[in-house]
Amino acid sequence: MVREIPFQQVDVFTDTPYRGNPVAVVLDGNDLSTKEMQAIANWTNLSETTFVCRPTTPQADYRLRIFTPNSELPFAGHPTIGSAYAWLQQGMKPRSEGCLVQECGSGLVSIQVEDNKLFLALPEPKISNIQPADLHELANALGIQSRQVRVHARVDVGAVWLTLQLPDADTVLHLRPDQSRLASLTPRGVTGVTVFGFAEEASEYQVEVRSFAPGEGVAEDPVCGSGNGCVATLIREFKLLDERRYVARQGTCVGRHGRVEVRYLEIGSILIGGHAVTCIEGALRI
Repeated sequence: MVREIPFQQVDVFTDTPYRGNPVAVVLDGNDLSTKEMQAIANWTNLSETTFVCRPTTPQADYRLRIFTPNSELPFAGHPTIGSAYAWLQQGMKPRSEGCLVQECGSGLVSIQVEDNKLFLALPEPKISNIQPADLHELANALGIQSRQVRVHARVDVGAVWLTLQLPDADTVLHLRPDQSRLASLTPRGVTGVTVFGFAEEASEYQVEVRSFAPGEGVAEDPVCGSGNGCVATLIREFKLLDERRYVARQGTCVGRHGRVEVRYLEIGSILIGGHAVTCIEGALRI
């Protein structure tokens, strides 16, 4: 018997369709097996596909399972925002007005709705070192010298990224990484490599970001929420900006124009957010 399941494809970190990062959102994953979910994610061939399910805790509005074409993730940024947007577009109401609570592999994630934008509260980051020999190999795979890397760390925000600050935005934009080498250098449990550099002062954004995850089947993620969360973590940890908020741009090299807004709260939390827009709406036939 054929089942029809509500589906949306949402463009995240943009208010203009087809200029952000798409996520496929299956709005009723309760009766799907993990094997079926992975097969659907492989078929959509997007960086992430999500499945909205019943929560297992009364604090949550829904439970989200997140898949790349190759594997399941405990957390990811743009799928969280895109799925929350799709859930609201379906006419669903959160338990608390203006705030959703998502249950996922990393625990509970709160999402604020503000002026047609959504902001997720980043899970508590964990920072560890990248060894010098590993950094040297990563730099070579990116096509740069390790001395060009200003700040670096392995950052875990639910998704784990090897995160590197480069001299400036221009250096970030001109990278031509060796994807096969990056894949081989990405340890198990690490999503990929995120790099960032600061833009000139007159720019409408402060930070240029790129994220590479060839080991997950995603050569370059157009606009990555968790990658930007790792960047925001290093900016705070190393006091690289004085401002309590900034705008990052991502997707330039793959024909997108993503805008990621970052806010640092007094209590120490980091908010990552922006616009979202539905590009496709219909049903999957299973």
